[in-house]
Amino acid sequence: MSTQGLLDWADRTFRSPGLGPGRLGGVQQSPGELDQSLFWSATLLLLFGLVMVYSSSIAFAEGSRLSGYRADFFLVRHVAFLAIGVLAWLIAFQVPVKTWEKLSPWLALVGVLSLILVLVPHVGREVNGARRWIPLGPISVQPSEFMKLAAALYVADFTARKLPHMRSFKKAFLPVAGMVAAVGFLLLREPDFGALVVISSISFGILFLGGLNLRIFAVLIVMALAIFAFLALTSPYRLQRLVNFVDPWKDPLGSGYQLSHALIAFGRGEWFGVGLGASIEKLFYLPEAHTDFLLAVIAEELGFAGVMVVVSLFALVVHRCFAIARRAHQLEKHYAGLVAQGVGLWLGGQSLINMGVNMGVLPTKGLTLPLMSYGGSGILANCLALAIVLRIDWENRQVSRGGN
Repeated sequence: MSTQGLLDWADRTFRSPGLGPGRLGGVQQSPGELDQSLFWSATLLLLFGLVMVYSSSIAFAEGSRLSGYRADFFLVRHVAFLAIGVLAWLIAFQVPVKTWEKLSPWLALVGVLSLILVLVPHVGREVNGARRWIPLGPISVQPSEFMKLAAALYVADFTARKLPHMRSFKKAFLPVAGMVAAVGFLLLREPDFGALVVISSISFGILFLGGLNLRIFAVLIVMALAIFAFLALTSPYRLQRLVNFVDPWKDPLGSGYQLSHALIAFGRGEWFGVGLGASIEKLFYLPEAHTDFLLAVIAEELGFAGVMVVVSLFALVVHRCFAIARRAHQLEKHYAGLVAQGVGLWLGGQSLINMGVNMGVLPTKGLTLPLMSYGGSGILANCLALAIVLRIDWENRQVSRGGN
């Protein structure tokens, strides 16, 4: 079946009830009015991630009492996460960008409240010394993942409203800095330093793209580096990660264990890998193989070629987000353009950090590979973000053709 045929089938199967055949938001829609490069690159990452999550988690699932010693435990759950994510994608695509703009401050407030809730004793769930999850029956929700999307929407809304004042330190920079500081305080209490880095990058990146004064931005960079250095040097476990990052082989069986085994996985993979499912490192050598270090398993099983496919797909996703944003700005839809840029910064920045950690280029952080790693909250938040960007692209096309 051709690409067009698949999109036709999706339109017939998943069209919204009550809107009529092929109609979204009351406007006639055709499958060709979606950015197919963004749609298919994101879809391929989701499907590729599904395969690799299964491959990397089999041994752990078979040997864990928590999974009932079932080899397909993580596969079944990840399929369920994908199904929920796709459903959320389809629903979110129906929502006009103007509605997201109106909801932005409220979503940010809900995000902050959820970060507070996760710290409440007997409400938040603690795993490996970190309190980042809220249990809801058989699943757990990680509020920091949704805070990334809420931050992108809120800061885009704020920047779009303050465009005439973007050279003002007081009117443009301080309010966003206050929001990031409040969120950062809550995230460090969990602790989740990686999420703080991503949310800070999204927020201040949107401000910069919105026209923030270059001097203010330069001061911001210096301040951010100083704050991150202070946080690292005053926290024993963060300082230890920096030391391990410089020389993981100094203590390969202790503090440098994760990174040393990730590097071994990359070394074993060479050009084309040892074969799908044939990884040795996933056999209880490499911790978090199906989450934080999924790329290392890809490198071992599919080699340099597999890693380059992943990198290329992420590069295409980020490129299309910024291309859609550029078109929105040309149409003077600045909120939409800034949201698309924020999502591009989020997916590009987080994937780059995860890849750098796996390759030993950056210190170890608890950040998953977007769209691919195991985790329901991350998959759902990523799908929602991409649905909004595709909606922005669709509305751009309607304006271009003289529609609504």
